[in-house]
Amino acid sequence: MQIAIVLFDRFTALDAVGPYEMLSRAPGAETVFVAERRGAVRNDSGSLSLVADRTLAEVPAPDVVIVPGGPGQSEQMENESLLGWLRTTDVTSTWTTSVCTGSLLLAAAGLLTGRRATSHWLALDVLKTFGAEPTGERVVLDGKYVTAAGVSAGIDMALTLLGRIAGDGYAQTVQLLTEYDPQPPYDCGAPGKAPAAVVEEWRAKSRFILT
Repeated sequence: MQIAIVLFDRFTALDAVGPYEMLSRAPGAETVFVAERRGAVRNDSGSLSLVADRTLAEVPAPDVVIVPGGPGQSEQMENESLLGWLRTTDVTSTWTTSVCTGSLLLAAAGLLTGRRATSHWLALDVLKTFGAEPTGERVVLDGKYVTAAGVSAGIDMALTLLGRIAGDGYAQTVQLLTEYDPQPPYDCGAPGKAPAAVVEEWRAKSRFILT
């Protein structure tokens, strides 16, 4: 089973690394990082790089596709090299997935039309413009499409998918061995829980303000 994790300039690191840590442990999995060009790809802060060992063209038919989000997603929305690859791989993929604003790239490729999907809470309304049905759920499954909400939700998405691929017991074992047992010091990880002033501040700053 080949798992392809897409990289592009200014991706969010946890969007890619979280799912990698979970799904790379699937039985018989080959996990590859892919980009338009081989080599180091910088994350959104510019302080971390992941290496794309293969180009998109070199990975034409992965079983699982994972598309992270991040500020750099905006520059990819009309990148036909990437969008065309997503459409092509979707024909044969078993699972097509995204984390955070990566779902906007799936939507821009036309893969989420008429489907339920999620994204970062600031970007949910953008999904509507591509014909998707946005939800505020943390992980959404619609057929073979699995989308995750913002950043850390990619870990939940990957564990959900691992359960589908290898069984609940196997996924539970991976969760235990990675000691994924979230106990955050604050209960404000969603807009409905966070202080209203903080939510409004970031809505006002969002690059996803629709006019």
